[in-house]
Amino acid sequence: MLKLSVVVPFYNVQTYAPDALRSLELDAREDFEFLLVDDRSTDGTPGLLERAAAALPGAVLLRRERNGGLATARNTGLDAARGRYIAFLDGDDWLAPGHLSRTLAAIEALGCDFVRTDHVRVTGRERSVRRVPYGPESVVADPRAGITPASRATAVDYPYAWAGMYHRRLLDRGLLHFTDGLRTAEDRPWIWRLHREADSFAAVGLPGVFYRRGISTSLTQIGDERQLDFIRAFDQVLAETAADRESELLIPKAVRTYCAIIAHHIGSIERFEPAVAKRLRSMSADALARMPRAALDEALDSMDAERSALLRRLRRRTRAASGAAA
Repeated sequence: MLKLSVVVPFYNVQTYAPDALRSLELDAREDFEFLLVDDRSTDGTPGLLERAAAALPGAVLLRRERNGGLATARNTGLDAARGRYIAFLDGDDWLAPGHLSRTLAAIEALGCDFVRTDHVRVTGRERSVRRVPYGPESVVADPRAGITPASRATAVDYPYAWAGMYHRRLLDRGLLHFTDGLRTAEDRPWIWRLHREADSFAAVGLPGVFYRRGISTSLTQIGDERQLDFIRAFDQVLAETAADRESELLIPKAVRTYCAIIAHHIGSIERFEPAVAKRLRSMSADALARMPRAALDEALDSMDAERSALLRRLRRRTRAASGAAA
């Protein structure tokens, strides 16, 4: 069996794909495979991938018949993966030389289900290291220890699939696939499921992934209806967490995170198209109405005044609409 499968989706990233592909070449080993997934690109990306598949050791080109989004493209790669371990990279990011081998050595030495790594955020010419928000480093722990408390950032608030490596047993248990069709926040249900259902993990540092921010092709920069999938993603987090054996402990964290994401999007609503902005307000208000009342009250009381006031206004809107309908 191959040691490592790296799943790399690409969609219309011809400007950035050469950096990703070159970094894979510098990380290649004879026991690694690179699953290059073309998510039906319409620019020059397919040609770049064809040439890479012919020249890059271990490269396998997978072409999707239609565009499905990042979650679905990653699943296409996972379905073809043959390695004992799994890693991810996005087609507009890149790796430091030797990063995959160092991370593989770490997870093999620790013997855990998955490891989480730091990363380098790239904004224009600026570089900054972002750490896994979990205290002990290179210490194997129960992944549930990375969920709470609700009052601060924890490992589930660091959802980046490419910031880590995962043992194949997680794939065989059905824990590594993403919710098909999610266009944004696809990693939120994914990371919550890992931390609830895997048996062991560790944070290991190793900031070797370079993550581009603020590029025009990124979905995070586009204010269209695809952004609204965060509602579906967090509804899934809440529903699955509510069914967990420790739901009373975990639900406050899920609700507070959901509230923070709603506040973030409503706070920058001017970047959305007018029709999408209207739907965002309505869907966010409905989401607040679905949340457990006690956990929502606790979350709103714990947030800063600006975000709390914003969400309380949304909440009153739903109540007013319900009253008018009655």
